Amino acid sequence: MRWLALLLGLGLAAGLAWQQGWRPPSAWNPWAPLDVRQPPNLLTSYKLSRLADDPQLCEQALHSSNLRYRAQADSPASATCPLRNVWRIEGGEARLSSSFLASCPLAVAYALFEVHGLQPAAQRAFGQSVVQVDHLGSFACRNVYHRAQGRLSQHATANALDISGFRLKDGQRVVLARDWQGEGRKANFLREVRQAACEVFGTVLGPDYNAAHHNHFHLDMGRWQVCR
Repeated sequence: MRWLALLLGLGLAAGLAWQQGWRPPSAWNPWAPLDVRQPPNLLTSYKLSRLADDPQLCEQALHSSNLRYRAQADSPASATCPLRNVWRIEGGEARLSSSFLASCPLAVAYALFEVHGLQPAAQRAFGQSVVQVDHLGSFACRNVYHRAQGRLSQHATANALDISGFRLKDGQRVVLARDWQGEGRKANFLREVRQAACEVFGTVLGPDYNAAHHNHFHLDMGRWQVCR
């Protein structure tokens, strides 16, 4: 009963404060647009989910990032793998091995990951920035593991990205297929990067998950929360 009374009191106090014009800081306001410049918090996954069906809100979030991007026309609803609210990402703080198609949640999650996860990890590990992100692609109209039967992959809606490695400012390369194993600086960097990815992406799968992911991080914005 005491907890119930406390919750009721807090609810009444919050309602009164709201009526008088108080608003939480935008980072902690679930209705405020997501700002990529602010570190991820407990509301980030909710704010990312709101972007899937709201192109205007999506563009507000993208505008707060350092991404270079272009809007893509929606594909016909009759397409085998129809795409809507999709963007072509051409780069961010680091260039890309090639541009990629991304759903809005994936694009904004990538921006958050780069700013608050990848680049700080590179500075801690190597004292320099990542200048290129190497990837294996995003959109592919296929089932999971390329099976003939089964559910569609998150790649089929441009809701997933496979990252295979990174290039540092001094020219060094960090490659998952080669550097994941071991205890060296590059291996530790890759583990820190994976953990940072888990803070913003719904599913993160890497070499420890299975042989199919031995050479890349699979990052997607599906409904399942997995960090492996």
